[in-house]
Amino acid sequence: MLPYIAEFIGTMILILLGDGVVANVTLNKSGMKGAGSIQITFAWGLAVLIPAFIFGAASGAHFNPALTIALAVDGSMAWGLVPGYLVAQFAGAFCGAVLVYLLFKDQFDATESAATKLGVFSTGPSIPNMGRNILSEAIGTFVLVFSIKGISQVGGIATGLDKFLVFGIIVSVGMSLGGLTGYAINPARDLGPRIAHSVLPIKGKGDSNWGYAPVVIVGPVIGAVAAVLLYQAIPWA
Repeated sequence: MLPYIAEFIGTMILILLGDGVVANVTLNKSGMKGAGSIQITFAWGLAVLIPAFIFGAASGAHFNPALTIALAVDGSMAWGLVPGYLVAQFAGAFCGAVLVYLLFKDQFDATESAATKLGVFSTGPSIPNMGRNILSEAIGTFVLVFSIKGISQVGGIATGLDKFLVFGIIVSVGMSLGGLTGYAINPARDLGPRIAHSVLPIKGKGDSNWGYAPVVIVGPVIGAVAAVLLYQAIPWA
């Protein structure tokens, strides 16, 4: 039970801090409105880092269905754990997004743009192109998962330093590729908040752009699985 609790709370914290920074920077009447993409990118890295320290020993700190599926594919975790991890991750992401709405409700009410409101919760492409958007998410997730696996190549790494390396990976992917699709690289990170957007009574919210949802499922899963398969195929020893 502990791993599922850890994945639920950890993903909730991730979304609270990650979607929270987007709200903080983009919504009207926020004290940090206009701070920009650098703050968002660094804050998303920290949003992963903080719960990873707390729950790394309890669950492995996946907080990402694509990573969970990929680790089951390469045998790093049992398939029997996967359904519980996925439910916990999506539920945690949904609850984290609800908390962001409750905290920033006045700012949501003061913001007219429906696109800005949706952007707090979920990702979207700068140029819609389903195939290329899926490729972008696949490659971004590939880099994330391949790099996470590659941390094991660092000899004598100090306990806890691996979490800082994951922070660096998230920031790097965001700064280099984030302008294409908003770098979901995590189905729960997008779909949990997108569901929250669709059911919450957000003033003037517009639609939840469900037509884009396949991108954040297919791309990350393909990229994550490709990463672990390539990592396994390399003769490291």
